[in-house]
Amino acid sequence: MKQVVTLEEAIGFPLAHDITEIRPGEFKGVAFQKGHILALSDLDQLRKLGKNNLYVLKPEDDEMHEDEAAEALAKTLCGNGVSWHDAPKEGKITLKSTIDGLFKVDVDALMQFNMQGDVMCATRHTNTMVKKGETVAATRAIPLVVARNKVQTAIDAAERSGGKVLRVIPIQQPKVSVLITGNEVFYGLIKDKFEAVITKKVIELGGEILEVIFLPDDDDMISEAAAVQLEKGADLLITTGGMSVDADDRTRHAMQKAGIQDVVYGTPVLPGAMFMVAYLGRVPVLGIPACGMYASRTILDLIYPRVLAGEKITRQEIAKLGHGGLCLNCKSCTYPICPFGK
Repeated sequence: MKQVVTLEEAIGFPLAHDITEIRPGEFKGVAFQKGHILALSDLDQLRKLGKNNLYVLKPEDDEMHEDEAAEALAKTLCGNGVSWHDAPKEGKITLKSTIDGLFKVDVDALMQFNMQGDVMCATRHTNTMVKKGETVAATRAIPLVVARNKVQTAIDAAERSGGKVLRVIPIQQPKVSVLITGNEVFYGLIKDKFEAVITKKVIELGGEILEVIFLPDDDDMISEAAAVQLEKGADLLITTGGMSVDADDRTRHAMQKAGIQDVVYGTPVLPGAMFMVAYLGRVPVLGIPACGMYASRTILDLIYPRVLAGEKITRQEIAKLGHGGLCLNCKSCTYPICPFGK
């Protein structure tokens, strides 16, 4: 509700409109913005601007000022690893990551939240790697004064997900064993190009290479090597090569002999259609096809961070990657600032 009040009566209430200041030859612009909460320290300047009375907004019991609403919305949206420090400004709060990790969005809950109107939340893409202090989202109340039940409806919509809409999950720093398979490499017919690529990607996310083993296309040798690496304490196995349908490609079959379960082979992502994810006990196994040697970014870059965050990768999760799963093979790769995987 808009009311005319004296300057003293206006203290603690938001302005109903901008107040302009003009200094001839020097300045013309907004001295106090609409929604500004009047403080005692503002009164002298307002008197100099010729103001003795003001229009202010005095929300009714069933209304909320935009800043109050923004704080209620932010509290609902923020899960572990997401928070804010600055006070609301014009009904907007910027939400930031409090840790390094994988940013996760409950996309369905976010949509239901934004369906309510008068409130909004814009986020970065889910499954984005973020650093502590980076902005991950922003929320605000759109009107200067918003109905309290409208805010509550949005909060209820967000909370129906059973958890917070926005989270940042810390990622594991694993000991990774790499099994590089193929007769052509093992017998020295060609030079391996996988080791450098995989090592770089593991180290990028804080992992450690436990051991790199070169193996021929032999089911028994590959299977036994996997078992030995688990005994040595590997938290994750990455196999390279041997993932196609060629008769000589034995890696998938060898890993099945080793006892992998929950196998998902084949993806709607390019590069990476012949990628495999499986589990040897609790240890994830990622099978990288030949594209991992030459493509700057592949499905490995989409899945690996999620595995490190403890996510179980299922066929359904893989299937979802088809939307946005086409790499454009840009001459100058800017991943992750690009549409791949989003």
